[in-house]
Amino acid sequence: MQLNKVLLVSSVFALSSAFTFAQTSVKEDQLKGWHLKDQAADGFYGISMDKAFEFVKNRKSTTVIVAVIDSGVDTLHEDLKPVLWRNPKEIPGNGIDDDKNGYVDDIYGWNFLGGKDGRNVKEDSYEAARLYHALRSKYKGDVDESKLSPVEKEEYRIFKKAQGDIEHGSTEAQQQVLFLRGLYNKTVPSDSILKLRFKPEYTGNDLVSFKPANSKEADAKSTMFSLFKGFDMMDATNTTIVEEFGSYYKGQEKKAEASISAPKDYRGEIVKDSYYDFNDRFYGNGDVMASTPFHGTHVSGIIAAARNNGIGVDGVANNVRIMSIRAVPDGDEHDKDIALAIRYAVDNGAKIINMSFGKSFSPQKKWIDDAVRYAQSKGVLLVHAAGNDGKNVDSTENYPNPNFADTKTKATNFLTVGASGDPKTGGLAADFSNYGKNEVDVFAPGVKIYSTIPGGNTYGFAQGTSMASPVVAGLAAFILSYYPDLTPEQLKYCIEKGALNPNMQVTKPGTENEKEDFANFSRTGGLINAYEAVKVAATLKGERKQETKPTPKPQPKPKVKKTKKG
Repeated sequence: MQLNKVLLVSSVFALSSAFTFAQTSVKEDQLKGWHLKDQAADGFYGISMDKAFEFVKNRKSTTVIVAVIDSGVDTLHEDLKPVLWRNPKEIPGNGIDDDKNGYVDDIYGWNFLGGKDGRNVKEDSYEAARLYHALRSKYKGDVDESKLSPVEKEEYRIFKKAQGDIEHGSTEAQQQVLFLRGLYNKTVPSDSILKLRFKPEYTGNDLVSFKPANSKEADAKSTMFSLFKGFDMMDATNTTIVEEFGSYYKGQEKKAEASISAPKDYRGEIVKDSYYDFNDRFYGNGDVMASTPFHGTHVSGIIAAARNNGIGVDGVANNVRIMSIRAVPDGDEHDKDIALAIRYAVDNGAKIINMSFGKSFSPQKKWIDDAVRYAQSKGVLLVHAAGNDGKNVDSTENYPNPNFADTKTKATNFLTVGASGDPKTGGLAADFSNYGKNEVDVFAPGVKIYSTIPGGNTYGFAQGTSMASPVVAGLAAFILSYYPDLTPEQLKYCIEKGALNPNMQVTKPGTENEKEDFANFSRTGGLINAYEAVKVAATLKGERKQETKPTPKPQPKPKVKKTKKG
């Protein structure tokens, strides 16, 4: 999840004790749910969700299943429990594949990052490091490209690109690690002091009221407060903050070591599939929550957190079931897991798939292309985050994407989403968002989005194109629930046609003060708008063929493979 990992960490954490702890959350309270609001009525460049619901108030809605391919989902969260998909043909916990789909006890979805023994992959390496070390022995030293075959030339190109990424990223990460190590080493002791002297579980907002009795307590407060502010998660718990910072720091350590040491096979040691055999597909386990559900929980709440229940947040859509598919670790996802995740979602009834992840290399792209084609043939829309590097993805590789490698054509059921903000959040175009006049379709709110987070029914802000993508996925599900005969292509058309061009010069993402017309950052040049999109939907005659679901055929049981000890 290298490119689209939720943007939680600012480049510099302020560590001094000069925080104005009294600064609060009047502004943050105003920003809660801003992405759903209307510019004319509320003064925020949101998606006009209330107007959209008013437009369809006399129509019946049907339930839409949205698959979230991500890091996992907190299935115990108060605002998500009512909207979780449950496999109707699977009996929980009996160890039997009741519905004969090849996956045992897939109650809420499936975890492709798990082992049959119940262990789960938490962290993983980066694709650039995996490729660099796999190809280094073949292409180290001087290479005469004229003697390479066409396949080898492409392989060599990938190696040189990976080498550049590794060397540059390793240098940057080494600098980050040097800076962050001191803070990392202070984090757990500081948290321990506060848990003893303040309370066992606290948020950043709680910490404002803590009055240190001595310098040690003051230093602990300063350290932890810097993390809450640096991650922009004042509503999160201390446990979540410690875990997120630990994950980030360890990721930087892995990047720093990438140019020196071959990455550890985190996934292979636990999953134990035959990775390069795509037919070996019935691996994993049913634990979709696992140990790292922050990202997927936040994404799921944006799409479908129970609306109008008087607690927490409102999702974009109101008649959705979230299918959780765990395939994205702390690190880069593997192509096989993503391809099988897409197929699992399609085969189990999802009509929208949200993909808030990405990377700059895709060595088994054919597997994903085939899965995208499969989704297209079954009438399923894929929504993907554009990435958080502030780069033009018209000229920078970003995967997965809708471009089929073999035919050089584009999938028609694929939407790529950049992240917008609001002048009140720092600017209309998110400074971190990738963009592209050809490769990014629309922009949607992705800055300071308030949603569900795991651990004790809590909520918090996060930002990234990872947050913009589920806004679009939620809108697609909302439209489809009221206009169920629309095809993926028609849904995409509604969202794109309804996007509004703000006709504004804004700071170009990835720059300090370079101004450009917002319309230049995507194909549509616009910000999505639910009201305008659903008005377009009302003018269309649906073309979706009603499918009759055959009785599922028994799937071959996965072969148990003997492994050598040693």
